[in-house]
Amino acid sequence: MADHAGEHEKHESVAESVMDKITEKFHGSDSSSSDSDNDIKSSATAVKTKIYRLFGRETPVHKVLGGGKPADIFLWRDKKTTGCVLGVATAIWVLFELLEYHLLSLVCHFLILGLAILFLWSNASTFISKSRPKFPEVIISENVVVSVASALTVEFNRAFAILRAVASGKDLKKFLAVIAGLWVLSVLGSCSNFLTLFYTCFVLLHTVPVLYEKYEDQVDAFAEKAEHEIKKQYAVFDVKVLSKLPKAILKYKKF
Repeated sequence: MADHAGEHEKHESVAESVMDKITEKFHGSDSSSSDSDNDIKSSATAVKTKIYRLFGRETPVHKVLGGGKPADIFLWRDKKTTGCVLGVATAIWVLFELLEYHLLSLVCHFLILGLAILFLWSNASTFISKSRPKFPEVIISENVVVSVASALTVEFNRAFAILRAVASGKDLKKFLAVIAGLWVLSVLGSCSNFLTLFYTCFVLLHTVPVLYEKYEDQVDAFAEKAEHEIKKQYAVFDVKVLSKLPKAILKYKKF
C-alpha cells in the first residue's frame, strides 16, 4: 500500500510539472504576442511620423496660416466673411482695371459724397427738429504708429539680411532660388500690371490653401516625388557644372 501511495504521489508531481510547463509556454506566447503588437504599434507610429509634408511642416494648415480669424477666412471656415472679402477685392479690381477708374478720383468722389450728405444732414436737422449728428473724434495714437513702424523695421532688416547673405556668395542654392524667384516675378510683371498681379495673388491666397487642405495627401505625395527628382537633377548639375567652378577660378587666378 505504501508503494502504491508513493507511485501515486510521483504521478501527481509529474502531472503538476507538465501543467506548469504548459502554462509557462502559454504565458510566453502571450508576452511574445503582446511584444509583437507593441512593435507593430511603434513601427506604425514611426511610419506616421515619417510621412512627407510639404515644406517640412509639422502642424496643420490652419496653424501654419496663423490660426484664428485670418486662417478661418483663408480656409473658408467662415464662408460669409470670405465671400465678402473676395467680393470687395473683385469690385476694386473691376473699378480700377476694367472700368479704368483712378484711385485719386475715386477717393475724392467718395469724400465729396460723404461730406455733402453729412453737411446737409447737419443743417437740415434744425428744420426737422432733430438733434445734430455727433461725429466721433478720430485720433491715431502714437503707440499704434510706433508699433507699425517697429514691425516694418524688423521686416525690412530681415529682407536686407537675406539679400546680404545671398550676395555674399556663401550659399549657392539660396542664390539660385532667389534669382529664379525674381526672374519669375519679372516675367509675371511683364505679362500684367501690378493691380492684376496683386488681385491674382489675393485670389490664390483664398483658394490654394483650402484646396491643399482638401487634397493634402495627394499633393504631398506628388511634392515628395518632385523634390526627389529636383534633388537628383541638382546632384547631376553639381557634378557636371558646380564642382568645376572653383577649379576654373583657381586657374584664372594663377594666370
